[in-house]
Amino acid sequence: MTNEHHGISIGIERFGSEFLLVFRATGKLTHEDYQAITPFLDAALAGVKGKHVKVLVDISSFAGWELRAAWDDFKLGVKMGSQIEKVAIYGDKNWQELASRVGSWFISGEVHSFNDYGAAIEWLKG
Repeated sequence: MTNEHHGISIGIERFGSEFLLVFRATGKLTHEDYQAITPFLDAALAGVKGKHVKVLVDISSFAGWELRAAWDDFKLGVKMGSQIEKVAIYGDKNWQELASRVGSWFISGEVHSFNDYGAAIEWLKG
């Protein structure tokens, strides 16, 4: 029996005076991962009006999606898109720059890719 570690963790972290919504994707994400996390995210964002959310997406330990989970990720991005001011995608994946460009089509705020954690935080704070 293998013990595969995968999932999405969501947190709110403070960097100086700035609060950021942080997503950390680990392993290969499944549809069940999105089913588990979506209600928590919906509740956390229920009171947010307008474009005020800054998001750090940490994909440094991310291994991809199952097909249905990729669709779930797309739907989640579209659903949250109007509330997002900035998204920084942090990791070392060769496809993350393309993902940031495609993501910007569905998110009203700015989306950029970073391979340096500190640079991602500084950009979000700026």
